[in-house]
Amino acid sequence: MRYTQASPTRAAAAVYVTLTAQVLSLAALVIFEMTRGRDLAARLAAFGGRPQGADAEAVVGAVTAFAVLMMLVAGTTLAAAASYLTWLVRARRANDRSAATGPVAAAWLIPFVNLAAPAVLVDQVWRGARPPAGRRGRWLALLAAWWLSWLATLALVTIRVPLGSSAGDLTGVGVPELGCAAVAAVLCAATVHELTGLQRAARTTWSAEPSAPRTQAQPVAPAQPVVPAQPVVPAQPVVPAQPVASAQPVASAQPMVPAQPQSSPQDAAQSAPQTPLQAPLQAPPQTQPQTG
Repeated sequence: MRYTQASPTRAAAAVYVTLTAQVLSLAALVIFEMTRGRDLAARLAAFGGRPQGADAEAVVGAVTAFAVLMMLVAGTTLAAAASYLTWLVRARRANDRSAATGPVAAAWLIPFVNLAAPAVLVDQVWRGARPPAGRRGRWLALLAAWWLSWLATLALVTIRVPLGSSAGDLTGVGVPELGCAAVAAVLCAATVHELTGLQRAARTTWSAEPSAPRTQAQPVAPAQPVVPAQPVVPAQPVVPAQPVASAQPVASAQPMVPAQPQSSPQDAAQSAPQTPLQAPLQAPPQTQPQTG
């Protein structure tokens, strides 16, 4: 399942700021090393490690400035490392919310593993952001350049700096170390910017995809003109109620006529007059024959 967590834009901004501060503090240390480093190292060596008297007071300011610069370089380096790890954790969780923090710490802290694992981890985050087609080669070139410059800076700090300090310098940090560190910082910021931009674009694409097609807005019908209100007709005066007429006296009941006795059907048949149709039914009178 794909989650649409916000891209780690603020963490990326913190990486840019801390990398810039690291390069600036390292540049200040290199400038101090080149201008006053050898002289200060020689005077400290003449004191035998225990400066006393007026000569000791003369180098207090320079030693203090050197100590402050060293603290700035160490502090900005730790801040850059912390901000980068924070960004990497959030970048992995922007692709998958269940991504653990352990692989990030292991990739950077385990000896010999940290020589290749961080670059592989960043590449996995880049592939998880669903980049557009055709950008794989450009990304691999940028990633390889950053990682090689970082390894070169690490080699200069761990190998050349001890040799330079034994030659009479305070720290042995010079222009080569500053150049490699600056290039590594710029390329690191470029990888962070590339990956953060991909995640921001992917998040915008995911949020722009609607769950259902949008319906086209219907044109709004023009408003009908407002009809002026009719004047209010004054109420008619209330007509007083008519007096209720008195009730008419109820007429007295008529005397009941006694019912006629009912005649039976036989009586009705006898009393009914015979019709002419019944006359032929009667037998004709018999006549006596005449004799001649």
